[in-house]
Amino acid sequence: MTSPRQYHIGFGADDLPEGTTIALLSGDPTRSEHIATERLDGGRELARNRGLDAFLAQLPSGRPVVCATSGMGAPSASIVVNELVQAGITTIIRIGTSGSIQPHVAIGSVVIGSAALTLQGAADDIAPPQYPAAADPFLTVALAHAADDLGIDHHVGIMGSVDTFFEGQERSESSANPHLLRRHRGSIEEYQALRVLNLEMEAGTLFKMGGVYGFSAGCVVGIIAHRHHEERPDLAMKDAAVANAVEIAIAAADTWVA
Repeated sequence: MTSPRQYHIGFGADDLPEGTTIALLSGDPTRSEHIATERLDGGRELARNRGLDAFLAQLPSGRPVVCATSGMGAPSASIVVNELVQAGITTIIRIGTSGSIQPHVAIGSVVIGSAALTLQGAADDIAPPQYPAAADPFLTVALAHAADDLGIDHHVGIMGSVDTFFEGQERSESSANPHLLRRHRGSIEEYQALRVLNLEMEAGTLFKMGGVYGFSAGCVVGIIAHRHHEERPDLAMKDAAVANAVEIAIAAADTWVA
């Protein structure tokens, strides 16, 4: 019996080599292709569908890995993750970008998520708000060890996962809408006091899905903005921050045994 080709990602288990269980998940299709074709060996196209481009490559150890695209935000990511699991993937590492909200988390460094403060409608569809949004602890340790071995400045801790880039992350100066709802005003100060390290848009939902679906979920993001100084991303530092996150994810995936 053959496995179906998944509707949104455009491929299924039958399109993957035997033993393909790990996916590196990026929001940007250009990043997914770069990882598969420039950072790894044997990169080739799996599918290009709805902007959710996916590629197959080999980790340094020779194991196959899917470099998939989630799109922006948790609703899109939840669809991709669901279908990756149906295609046989049992470990998903999100590689993304993020803004720091803590003074000691600098632009260019990396945050590895152990858990997430999750304010996302998609996550609430997966499990109740009280359900813990926690990364796989062993995969988190593998990512941290990889960062140590590579000598990359990194922080391990709680991420803040919200649904919107502007309002949900208390952006008003760089937004078309300067009038934030009352619940968003002062939210960054609240999150700082809760020792949340950064703000992003997918990890909380990914972590909840890992717990409910039974796969290993991890997340590593490059810091490209520092909200103490500026709402907008620092584009001059983006490539270096993303490269750091990519190197950590590849190194951890290469040694990972689920």
